[in-house]
Amino acid sequence: MSGAGAPTLHVDGTGLRVVVVAASWHTVVMDGLLAGARRALAAAGVDDVTEIRVPGTFELPVAAKAAADSGADAVVALGVVIRGGTPHFEYVCSAATSGLTDVAVRTGVPVGFGVLTCDDDAQALDRAGLEGSHEDKGAEAAEAAVATVVALRALARP
Repeated sequence: MSGAGAPTLHVDGTGLRVVVVAASWHTVVMDGLLAGARRALAAAGVDDVTEIRVPGTFELPVAAKAAADSGADAVVALGVVIRGGTPHFEYVCSAATSGLTDVAVRTGVPVGFGVLTCDDDAQALDRAGLEGSHEDKGAEAAEAAVATVVALRALARP
């Protein structure tokens, strides 16, 4: 687990509209990721939050694209993929990562990447923001999405 070197972000997201798209697999971990995203968005002053659940991590990019097209200022994508004994892990992780990156670049809407790609359940639980977890990747993804909106707005000309 890395965790070292993570920035401390304190941004004002007042007035932003954020859509959280979350997979449904691994309920305990996903509940932790969603709770972390909710906490971070509330701390940033974001009160216009919509949550959408999709079946799995593979479906996150299409939901993120729909969210971006709906006028969201930012999207937070949350999912969990746990390595198994087949190449399925690599395919889903690659598709989700490429798809979410493509959504952000093509739409210009920041996408906070909160997709856990873990070797086992213990690694996922340790990153889920639950009591006893060492990291809160749901909160980190939400903070990153809001901070990126703020940074991009600073580039806009008056």
